[in-house]
Amino acid sequence: MKRFALPLLLVAASAIPGLAQSQSTEPAAQSTSAPFSSWPPKTVHIIVPFAAGSTPDAVARIIGDGLRKKYPDATFVVEDRPGASGNIGTDAIAKAAPDGSTIGVSIGGPLAINTLLFSNLSYDPRKDITPITQLVTQPSALVVNPDMKVDNLGDLIKLLKINLGKYSYASIGNGSLSHLAMEAIAEKAKGKMVHVPYPGSPEAMLAVLRGDVQMGMLPAASVVPQAKAGKLKLLAVSTAKRSPYLPDVPTLEEQGIADFDTSLWFGLFAPAGTPRPVINKLADAAPEALQTPRAEDALRKQGFEPLNGGPDKFADYIRRETARWTEVAQNAGLRS
Repeated sequence: MKRFALPLLLVAASAIPGLAQSQSTEPAAQSTSAPFSSWPPKTVHIIVPFAAGSTPDAVARIIGDGLRKKYPDATFVVEDRPGASGNIGTDAIAKAAPDGSTIGVSIGGPLAINTLLFSNLSYDPRKDITPITQLVTQPSALVVNPDMKVDNLGDLIKLLKINLGKYSYASIGNGSLSHLAMEAIAEKAKGKMVHVPYPGSPEAMLAVLRGDVQMGMLPAASVVPQAKAGKLKLLAVSTAKRSPYLPDVPTLEEQGIADFDTSLWFGLFAPAGTPRPVINKLADAAPEALQTPRAEDALRKQGFEPLNGGPDKFADYIRRETARWTEVAQNAGLRS
């Protein structure tokens, strides 16, 4: 049986204080920076192609805070550019000057999956961006509104099979990995659900809370507080083994969906053509930014685990993720 691996994306996390933020939709300012050997320039824009409060936004602020401490003479500005399943912000990065003044933090959708889903992308992630390094991974969880009266995945699958098309789920955008994950579950369960896309993970989580939709596959950090308060119900984690952050929540495999191993990952990237010395410098500096006591505490609170690997390993991983999700996208007829 085919193994699915989910680099899923999402949601609400605390911002790191002391880091500038702009939500302008204008293109990032192009730098008149010093020679590349003296990177960083005076101002570095860290663009996040998702909404403020989303998980990528939180990761970007942790990275930015660490870079600001390492390079106190430079300013690192986090800019949230949500929309079109991450395509708007990613396009802004792809079209920015490749001089080290613009970098991005994102998830699997814009970097690896959207080529499968959108026939008219304004950027080509295989040609227009340069991977720098993976940053962190985080477990995601299948969550339902308590009004559904289900206690486990088996109960949910029964409802899906006898009520085809009656229930709906939230995602953070059409073609997002949260979308693909639920389609993969529906495929394995031989059920059918209605997909309702939202601009970002905070909105998707609120939709499940309000009962606008019945369920979603969302980052654990975004739903655990609501689950502890009894406002949401966690049915499963989507990793191969139980998460150390949620030891009492069973996996999808434990509940009958075999070989379903998913993990959310977040990576750092730059416009194509950014000089290799800058890429290498960032590939070393970004993981260091995750190793400060403050960063480690923030990561631990949100269930993040640091990753690493550098630009070549990250580029290979993106290629493999695209190949892995091709069949799911085709079977669900998701290409627009």
